[in-house]
Amino acid sequence: MSRGGGKGPSLKDKLDGNELDLSLCDLNEVPVRELAALPKATILDLSCNNLISLPSDFCSLLHLVKLDLSKNRLQQLPLDFGRLVNLQHLDLLNNRLVTLPVSFAQLKNLKWLDLKDNPLDPVLAKVAGDCLDEKQCKQAAVKVLQHMKAIQSEQDRQRQRKLQAEREMEKKREAEQRAKEAQEREVRKREKAEEKERRRREYDAQKAAKQEMEKKTKKETVQTRKPASGSRPPQPPRHKHSWSRSVLRVLLFVLLCILCTLAACKLTELQRQPLCVSVNTLYEDVLAALQNHKTLQNMLQQNSQQ
Repeated sequence: MSRGGGKGPSLKDKLDGNELDLSLCDLNEVPVRELAALPKATILDLSCNNLISLPSDFCSLLHLVKLDLSKNRLQQLPLDFGRLVNLQHLDLLNNRLVTLPVSFAQLKNLKWLDLKDNPLDPVLAKVAGDCLDEKQCKQAAVKVLQHMKAIQSEQDRQRQRKLQAEREMEKKREAEQRAKEAQEREVRKREKAEEKERRRREYDAQKAAKQEMEKKTKKETVQTRKPASGSRPPQPPRHKHSWSRSVLRVLLFVLLCILCTLAACKLTELQRQPLCVSVNTLYEDVLAALQNHKTLQNMLQQNSQQ
């Protein structure tokens, strides 16, 4: 077995029943793999070596019942040292320990403990006592376990409070997030409503402008038509007057033609012509009719006077 690693074929030779003595071997590290291969070695003596720390896999040696680590240079124990649940006797005399891992409280079978000659925390040193005899060392085991259990409970409570605070903080963040999302939804909803209202007003304005434009166009069209419609009323009288004049002119022309024809038929040599004969005859008939009409009128007038 070498000094540096404690490895060698002579490890089994040091096993005496269930006790393995590796003290005074000038060890710098613990041969955990070889020790794990010797489950019968329930008593392990590693005192008077140069151990500064224990490897984390040392806590896998669950078969250990009695462990002597006195007179080394251990500054701390592994955090999961409490895994050695079968440990009943632990000697840590004359090391450099200041405190113990919280998992130490799990060593429920621990019956004997020596922590003398360590630069312990004052509170832990007071709890551990002097361990000058068997009774004091047993009391040290009980008191240290109680103390470490109290520390573990307090740490568990702190952990629970921390977890509770984290959960409450998480709930608060979630509530704030929900409130923020609700506010954002409300803002988006309001913006959407405002946008809809704006578009509706624009639509109404465009519609009103269109109607106003149509009304204006219609009004301009009506105003454009008014002069024509205003000039037309006088036109019918003018048309009627022109028509009357035209008729009168035609009648005058016809009358003039008749007079000319009659004069020609009476005063010229054309009176013997058939046309003039007819005209003269018609003239005489018209005169006779007029005379008869005048005579009848006079008679009616006289009768009315009577």
